[in-house]
Amino acid sequence: MKALMAVATAMTLVGCASVTNDTTHGVRVDTRQKSGAVVAGADCVATNDYGSTSFKSGGTEALRRSAGDMTIVCTKNGEQPANARLISRPNGGMAGNIVLGGVIGAVVDHNRGTAYTYPTWVELVFGESLVFDRSLQTGDAVVKGLAAGSVTAKANAPAPGRSNTTSHQCMQQLPGAIC
Repeated sequence: MKALMAVATAMTLVGCASVTNDTTHGVRVDTRQKSGAVVAGADCVATNDYGSTSFKSGGTEALRRSAGDMTIVCTKNGEQPANARLISRPNGGMAGNIVLGGVIGAVVDHNRGTAYTYPTWVELVFGESLVFDRSLQTGDAVVKGLAAGSVTAKANAPAPGRSNTTSHQCMQQLPGAIC
């Protein structure tokens, strides 16, 4: 019984997302030509505030979670680079932290990045810069990329006072933040 209570206490102090989410999660990255033809095996580099990961397009890669957005650049001989920004959004673990772990759990998971998730499937297009927002994803379906700086991308931006690129600003405002 004491062991069970110790585990429950540790879970409360550590937070929900760090218990239920790893520091990485799978993101499928596909690349296409502007014509729509699939180009597998492009060289890609994903970068966020935790560092960079190199991989080939056409599969699922374990990428480091973070409150900060991620950039992905894919290259292939004969093609202009495909650029993407993946917007980081709080996942279900953040709500659990606030309810069960309180501010301490939320801060721990924010700092570890485990409270955040990127879109799980993106398709980059050579010669384009696209923005992929997890909040626009339905289930695990591919997320439609929005042209960086487009009217549509701006229309999907959060309301004034909310963070438009990361949840980091929101965490800075706790308690009582509007995210």
